[in-house]
Amino acid sequence: MKFTFVTLFQNIVEGYFGDSILKRAIQNNLLFVEYINPRDFSNSKQNKVDDTSVGGGAGMVMNPQPLFETLSRLKSVDKDVHIVVLTPVAKQFNQNDAKRLAKKSHIAFVSGRYEGIDERVIENFADEVFSIGDYILTGGELASLVMCDAISRNIEGVLGNSDSLIIESFESNILEAPSFSKPAEYENSLVPSEYLKGNHSKIRSLKLALSECKTKFFRPEQLLKHRRRKSYEK
Repeated sequence: MKFTFVTLFQNIVEGYFGDSILKRAIQNNLLFVEYINPRDFSNSKQNKVDDTSVGGGAGMVMNPQPLFETLSRLKSVDKDVHIVVLTPVAKQFNQNDAKRLAKKSHIAFVSGRYEGIDERVIENFADEVFSIGDYILTGGELASLVMCDAISRNIEGVLGNSDSLIIESFESNILEAPSFSKPAEYENSLVPSEYLKGNHSKIRSLKLALSECKTKFFRPEQLLKHRRRKSYEK
């Protein structure tokens, strides 16, 4: 899988790939990462990438010319590149999207800055647009990294133990059960005794019950989906 980050601030993104799982994935040639700065394609003397908003409003907007040139070049090099624009005004990214996008060969993340990206760029080049939540960031780089990380974990070979994917939150509409490590007792706090008895059937039942409790507390709408699905499967 190849990831291209179209960003004015490569340093913000680049450091994330210097450690842990994604670093190993790059070393093992499972992931390839490149960076393109739209400023390099600006036709202004000062390499400007922003301008005032047409119709009024506070702040500057990333103007179309540098991004049109950047993305046109990108498409000419790889016609199969899947261009994703990060914006708060979009569908919210989820685990199903991560699994689906993990099957792509090349994804380019376009990170906005200032008050956003000229809409004509999105209309002409975006294959998909995503938000990562109902809040505003100063730029799209963190959102790009969130998506990249979530997608990468679903690429075969990236995780050391692929079974980890099966039990994670959102794989069955409910949150993952609480996790515990050894020792079984620490600071007078114990792990659930059923976890220690080796009866895997009872452990699975307990984990399901704990998952449902956690989901009911934190994400009740997900529990409703889970119960509807179970009812449909009966």
